[in-house]
Amino acid sequence: MTKAKIIPPKPKRTRKRTPNNRITTGFKIADELWKVLQPLLPKHVNNHRFGGGRPRVPDRHCADAIFYVLRTGCQWEALNQTELCAKSTAHDRFQEWVEAGVFLRLWQAGVEQFDELQGIDWAWLSMDGAMTKAPLGGEKNRAQSD
Repeated sequence: MTKAKIIPPKPKRTRKRTPNNRITTGFKIADELWKVLQPLLPKHVNNHRFGGGRPRVPDRHCADAIFYVLRTGCQWEALNQTELCAKSTAHDRFQEWVEAGVFLRLWQAGVEQFDELQGIDWAWLSMDGAMTKAPLGGEKNRAQSD
């Protein structure tokens, strides 16, 4: 019979925690952007089997957190140090909105608005791209393309 391993308690913190910078952790998207984004969001349907569950974090708070990550380039984990919303909530909502095409429609709305304000000369648009093999060939145990 093996004995259970005893895990010693964590030592107490001796240094005071550095306070969060309210300018960065209190990031909020502009009201003008929210007015464009809000109608594009999918309607939430409560799928809880008893109709209850935890209260849903408002979409506005999740949008603030998502745009904070997109703007700063920080990891989702860093959201837990802010006052925006939890990393798992923001990431789940981000994935839900990507799947629903929210960000594509937001981009399209932005292009339309810019076209109305400044005008886009569509005759001068072009696309460029290249398809080449990776220099190191990628994974070793995969089917090779022709």
